[in-house]
Amino acid sequence: MPTHHPEPVLDVVVPVFNEETDLEPSVRRLHAHLSETFPYAFRITVADNASTDRTPQTAARLAEEFPEVAWLRLADKGRGRALSHAWSLSTAPVLAYMDVDLSTDLTALLPLVAPLISGHSDIAIGTRLAPGSRVVRGPKREITSRCYNALLRSTLSVGFSDAQCGFKAVRRDVAERLLPLVQDSGWFFDTELLVIAERAGLRIHEVPVDWVDDPDSRVDLLATALADLRGIVRIGGALRRGAFRPAAVLGRATTEATHGPARQLVRFAAVGAVSTLANLLLYTALRPLTGPQSANALALLLCAVANTAANRRFTFGLSGRGHAVRHQGRGLVVFLIGLALTAGSLAVLHHAAPTATHRTELVVLLAANLGATLLRFLLFRTWVFRG
Repeated sequence: MPTHHPEPVLDVVVPVFNEETDLEPSVRRLHAHLSETFPYAFRITVADNASTDRTPQTAARLAEEFPEVAWLRLADKGRGRALSHAWSLSTAPVLAYMDVDLSTDLTALLPLVAPLISGHSDIAIGTRLAPGSRVVRGPKREITSRCYNALLRSTLSVGFSDAQCGFKAVRRDVAERLLPLVQDSGWFFDTELLVIAERAGLRIHEVPVDWVDDPDSRVDLLATALADLRGIVRIGGALRRGAFRPAAVLGRATTEATHGPARQLVRFAAVGAVSTLANLLLYTALRPLTGPQSANALALLLCAVANTAANRRFTFGLSGRGHAVRHQGRGLVVFLIGLALTAGSLAVLHHAAPTATHRTELVVLLAANLGATLLRFLLFRTWVFRG
């Protein structure tokens, strides 16, 4: 993107509620930093969500003084509601937000938005939990933050490290598809947005930040924690039931970068390697009891069910119960094809070399499984999990 781009490339939204004291110095500091360091046109949008003090008057005065500052007012409270509304109205290619206390060092702003301007990433977040971060805050907030993010990893299997840092950015074209899917209008807005984005296969860039806790913060930790727990239960339940599939809602175009053929093949190969090892171990354990053909069939059947489930979740990004039975049924058809290939290989071996050793049988089975693996991937991609 050329630096002489006439319209604002970045729109930084600052959501506020009764911040008449901190708003003016924070906006002046942010404006000065962007004017000195940001190579593109920018806008700062103050999103006032139902303040009852002099915050609206302060925001209006700043907007009159600085051409790069705008403000809007919502009648209802909710940080998520303010962000969603401001981002939906913006025409800037890159949308960001930060808390009014500017707890995050502003030197991280350019590294935050650079991958979005270049098109490398879809969303960028600041993280206080990366090894390179430097954080100053009290033990209560430190423990609360780490416990919350650990809870997200254990319940929703998220890959991002810090959901609550008030320092994030998103490309506008991505936001246009994500915002209609986010239900929360409060503090869980960030987490829900990130969970949906990650499940849809979008690329999330993380930036280690220097962060100093605001001792005057008026966030109600207990009420926020309870709201976050309700949000986790709601979105987790929807994902487990298959009632909500972000990848399907957002369309295949958003997931192609991370779930295209190359990455799917790598994940399929990893699942296949584990399945092949398990198949050989099961065959070895069952052969003395059932004979070679029955041992091969039983080992393949057990591994086929586990293989289909693993590929459904990890390779093709499908979760929940939707179409799970159909997928397993088609997977069993693929299993029968693999069984025919491996059984045929054993039959040919025993016909050509009746005295073949057990080691030779394993080598033949391994070669047959490798050939069947490529065919299985093609069938999984084009038929079993199609669409």
